[in-house]
Amino acid sequence: MSASLALVGTAQAAVTVLGWPGGSEETALRATVEAYNAQDSVAADDKVELLFFNREGFYDKLQADMAAGSDAFDVNLIATYSIGRYAPYMEPIDLGDAAVATYGESTLSTMQFEGKQFGVPTDLSAHFMYFRKDLIDQLLADDGAKAKYAEISQKYLGTALEPKDPYSWTWEDWAATALYFTQSINPDSPVRYGTVLQLKNLLFNMMVFQSLPRSYGGDWRDASGAVTVDSEAYREGLELYKTLYDAGATPKDSLSYEYAETNAAFGAGQAATALQWNAAAAELTDPEKSPAVADVVGIVAPPAGPEARADHIHGLGLGINKNAKNKEGAIQFLQWLATEDAALTYARAGGSPALAPDVVAKIAEERPDLVQLGEFASAYGYVMNGATSANALSIYELQAKEFTAYWSGQQDLDTTLANTKAGMEELLK
Repeated sequence: MSASLALVGTAQAAVTVLGWPGGSEETALRATVEAYNAQDSVAADDKVELLFFNREGFYDKLQADMAAGSDAFDVNLIATYSIGRYAPYMEPIDLGDAAVATYGESTLSTMQFEGKQFGVPTDLSAHFMYFRKDLIDQLLADDGAKAKYAEISQKYLGTALEPKDPYSWTWEDWAATALYFTQSINPDSPVRYGTVLQLKNLLFNMMVFQSLPRSYGGDWRDASGAVTVDSEAYREGLELYKTLYDAGATPKDSLSYEYAETNAAFGAGQAATALQWNAAAAELTDPEKSPAVADVVGIVAPPAGPEARADHIHGLGLGINKNAKNKEGAIQFLQWLATEDAALTYARAGGSPALAPDVVAKIAEERPDLVQLGEFASAYGYVMNGATSANALSIYELQAKEFTAYWSGQQDLDTTLANTKAGMEELLK
């Protein structure tokens, strides 16, 4: 697998940081490292260089490198769902008192394993439902449109629904809205698609999807440890996605879509809704980056299911490689990264740190999405039973393979869930 090196601010950097490639996380890290390297207090031999692997297969390559004793990087990416996997190859770190004031204890705990701090929590990841406020307002004010909406929902979902404000959407309401705003179904729609689904065979897309079955009461396993993925909750969720895909409510090439493609389609004004990572908010609401929609983007938590409203959360962060060449320089950088000034720099550059209330208040006007992030994570955040296990990423990969096969029509739903259950039972032994 190839890797790309990116030198930021110096020709002889001595602290190498392996970050998460692509998206706002890379953009924010680049800007923050540039600010760090520009400080007079940072010696020339302690300046930071950035290293990025390809996104696909990232965690497998990281584990292989660390298990082999690689010293190619001093600081590496970690995530809530993978700390236990990498802790044997890393060193705990004392971030200092500033970290508590910047992030708060609960956020710092997303980077802890067996009572030890293994990293700085740079980003909290959750999901937002993005929607076009202008289109929804027009729909809610037009009786003729409401009648068409009911007709379409009756045909595709079996129930004649009335359009609602997105803040009170159920998953059925969202699906009906997505169908209504699809031009191939409703020629009067001002956009081509009602939504943009991330259906690529990629583990991270399963994190986006799973809040749907979770809100129907689904989980990976029950309290006794039995795998429960072959459930009505997962059947409902998988079938709803397939209904939208088959109806053309999402682009036909959505089977190759992940974060970037969803952002591009929604940001270009081609879709009425998108269930997307919170990190996209900074781009989709920026008039320079998304001029077609920035002024009309609404953000709510994922829709409600019969059991609850649910929002997948996990943290990304940076910690120290046990085989680091420059541990002192690495510690210095991470302790600085945990300060308020550094966290605000990271946030202003598009990152998504979960900041303490007093800190996030300082950028609430610039980054209202960070305020929403904290609210949604607190009220609706969840972690699946088993999703912090050593094989959690392998489970997501298994689900991606099987679920994508169902959505693309390569296998039926019964086979999909049977294969997924059998694979998860093996991985969760």
